[in-house]
Amino acid sequence: MSSETLKNLIRPDIADMAPYTPIVPFDVLSQRLGIPAEDIIKLDANENPYGPSPRVYQALADETYYHIYPDPDSTLLRQALSQYTGIDATHIVAGHGADELIDLLIRLFVAPGDAVINCPPTFGMYRFDTELNSGKVIDIERKEDFSLDTQKSVDTVTSRSNIKILFVTSPNNPDGGMLDDACLRRLLQLPLIVVLDEAYIEFAHPAGAVSQPHPIGRADWVLEHENLIVLRTFSKWAGLAGLRVGYGIFPHWILSHLLKIKQPYNVNLAGATAALASLSDVCQLQENVEKIVEERGRLYQALQAFDFLEPYPSNANFILARVINRSAAALKTMLAERGILIRYFDTPRLHNHVRISVGTPSQTSALLETLSTL
Repeated sequence: MSSETLKNLIRPDIADMAPYTPIVPFDVLSQRLGIPAEDIIKLDANENPYGPSPRVYQALADETYYHIYPDPDSTLLRQALSQYTGIDATHIVAGHGADELIDLLIRLFVAPGDAVINCPPTFGMYRFDTELNSGKVIDIERKEDFSLDTQKSVDTVTSRSNIKILFVTSPNNPDGGMLDDACLRRLLQLPLIVVLDEAYIEFAHPAGAVSQPHPIGRADWVLEHENLIVLRTFSKWAGLAGLRVGYGIFPHWILSHLLKIKQPYNVNLAGATAALASLSDVCQLQENVEKIVEERGRLYQALQAFDFLEPYPSNANFILARVINRSAAALKTMLAERGILIRYFDTPRLHNHVRISVGTPSQTSALLETLSTL
């Protein structure tokens, strides 16, 4: 039987669905550019340039039970996360990255034909997972300053009965803006689930003001609002992007149903081990976060000096900038040819923009020196 005949077995909505476009793998880029991996400055995926805690490498080397299935409840990790967040472990679920939890939440609440509110420009996985699960995406574009259009969100929910979830990111990707308290309180009055993605929350403070003992954010709001979920990740602040560990803070009534559909061994042993080691070394990791926050300020100020760039203030570990009187795609290509990787956008809302992850001081200096020659 031919593939042309068999392809009709694929779900029609999947056949017509646009694929998610991730960042090209590091080793592939190295080969493509003809530049050794160690000479590439990777500022395109919001990764932590300082990497994991040294304790992670030791913990992974010392682990002896890789041949045994991991704890399906991630008990030790949830207990450690309780100490880190100040929230009881009974509210916490660990995931194979926060991405897994986004997918599970849509599966839990969204039946075919139900709708999800997406607030672009923002993280692309909300749209991807909604479409994957046969849901409808309602886009409510952000305002010119990238703040949320709260009134339009309220009006949209009021006029429709099939909206189940509203996703909002704070700090938002790709602009780094924060959601204010008044806006969140208004959204929580709506008859839907509000998912607050705090992937970058550890960076959301001025230089010299690292939050201790717990990260800032709205994790404790979950205890007061039965329709709020907060998602976080180890990928950014802890440098574990390659190991895929995230977590969510949930009201009890949601968590009990979420556990029904979670894969039993969703967090692998290496990821759980690395996350536990990270939580045992929070002070060291916070020092790395502080370095990134300080470098963010330097990068933002320096980018303002280029007449072809208009950077936006950011509370995350990246800076979005509008490219003026030249092509953002060409700028990205020219930098890549010199071994410096950045992200560029060419959507209607982000026409001719670039996003630059905050690197080390030496990486920033190399970027700025190269930009001065273009």
